[in-house]
Amino acid sequence: MTPVAFAYLFAAVVMNTAAQLLLKAGTNALGVLSLARGEWPQTLARIATQPHFIGGVAIYVVSLVVWIVGLSRVPVSIAFPLLSLGYVLNAFAAHWLFGESLSASRWLGIGFIVLGVWLVARA
Repeated sequence: MTPVAFAYLFAAVVMNTAAQLLLKAGTNALGVLSLARGEWPQTLARIATQPHFIGGVAIYVVSLVVWIVGLSRVPVSIAFPLLSLGYVLNAFAAHWLFGESLSASRWLGIGFIVLGVWLVARA
């Protein structure tokens, strides 16, 4: 994998992480959302007007374009496992931004993810 291809793919992963964090911030701001019958219009309106959700969706769109550009340079069997780095980035960011816990088992899982991505990417 060339440095340019890695940069595109990693940028897409970082943007995907940012989008996830914005969506979580949006749910924190709005509270529990419901898709029960009759509540769809109200729920969708709340989501559509919440700035964190709008930002998260916008970043997802840009992330998709950047991912496609990176994917055009690397086999999907190598590129796709890089998405797992998003789990690692999200775990750290959620701990830092939202105070979510990083238990010993999560640290172990993060280690396995990093090891797995490294093994796949060096192929």
